[in-house]
Amino acid sequence: MNLKEIRENRTSMILRFSLPSIIAMLLTALITLADGYFMGNYVGKEAIAAVNLGLPVMYLYLGVGLMVSIGGVSISGMALGAGDRETGNQVFRQTIGVTGGCSLAISLLMALSFPPVLNFLGAHGPVREYFREYYGIMLLELPVMVVNSSFGMFIRGEGNPGYYMKVSVANVLLNLFLDALFAGPLGLGAAGIGLASLVSALFSLALILYYFWKRARVYHLGAFRFSGKTCIQAMANGSSEFIGEMSTGIAMFAYNYVILQRIGPDGVTAFTIVGYVAYAFSMVVVGFGQGSSPLISFTYGAGERALAADLRRRTNGFVLAAGAGVFLVLSGASGWYGSIFVHHAGVEDMVERGLRIFMTSFLFSGMNAITSFYFTATGRALESAVISFSRGLVVLLLCIFLLPALWGMTGVWLAAPVTEAVTLWITGWFLYGERRRIKE
Repeated sequence: MNLKEIRENRTSMILRFSLPSIIAMLLTALITLADGYFMGNYVGKEAIAAVNLGLPVMYLYLGVGLMVSIGGVSISGMALGAGDRETGNQVFRQTIGVTGGCSLAISLLMALSFPPVLNFLGAHGPVREYFREYYGIMLLELPVMVVNSSFGMFIRGEGNPGYYMKVSVANVLLNLFLDALFAGPLGLGAAGIGLASLVSALFSLALILYYFWKRARVYHLGAFRFSGKTCIQAMANGSSEFIGEMSTGIAMFAYNYVILQRIGPDGVTAFTIVGYVAYAFSMVVVGFGQGSSPLISFTYGAGERALAADLRRRTNGFVLAAGAGVFLVLSGASGWYGSIFVHHAGVEDMVERGLRIFMTSFLFSGMNAITSFYFTATGRALESAVISFSRGLVVLLLCIFLLPALWGMTGVWLAAPVTEAVTLWITGWFLYGERRRIKE
């Protein structure tokens, strides 16, 4: 990366760094969609609900991993932009080590927490059994997934996003093959689908380690001098991502609790199926965020604040167009979308009605998320955290508990669009202040 190239090719640089990341993230989302397909068609609709009950656990892993990794890659990127390559490499090694250690600690904690959580939610019968089968294996897979994602950020950060995209393609193809094998001919059920994810993640890790052993130009594995100051700085800088993911996890827990109490397991299944679309779109947004963040960090660290802000504006334009496109396409496909995963008239009807309402949130969520990424990449953790906290917890929880009480399942679908629209006002206020600072 160099300033002249970024300055003269702003849009193309965003796409060059973002598209491989988007493809990688969409391929990751495809794994989730495939798991849902095989769960619904080979195990049962209760298995889809069981997977959704455990999503708050996944968000906990992602929150810790993103907090450490995005904060670390931002510090490393600014160090590289200032010409300090040794510090950048030390931050890389420490980030990977801390991410792996934290993820393993979460697995130990979660293994002890599952029974009381299921009792609180009121999950019984097949849903409870499928949960135990699937997440008993995923507690081994999720730490590997988080470490792989952290490695991927640094692969992109040193200017080789295409390699990680290839790793993601290999991961998806292997996972799809193993899903079909384990859930189909071998009949391993929910446990087999979890096992497919674990084997695929370990294979991806092997490919990533090969990259840092043979092909890396900037970042190299090895011993590092642990710096508590750097660790705290990275966590503080990435705190908005942690807040965002944890807020999503808490919100998902609240969604599950409210839906189970008011609608029942079929409502959770319908919400999960609609959630696959939301998850896929969020991967597009995260891909743009991860792709543009190294460019923003580099230019900001080099003193080009107006250029960094312009990169953010252009990225926001891309995610707004993506949100509008997804809304238009899937609005016409809402009638048959639910039947891909289940063959149950009640669930399919809830999915059809809910999809059109829920997707209006895509018109706002991308801009909120990219602006949060921007503030993280430029070291303004407070603004980023407030945006994430608002859209992922405070306003959303109010909507989750209030709107379903007024309008039932329709209120469930309205919670996300209302939340993102309110948060957009907060985002606009912060950006107004940022523009004034840049002009001054």
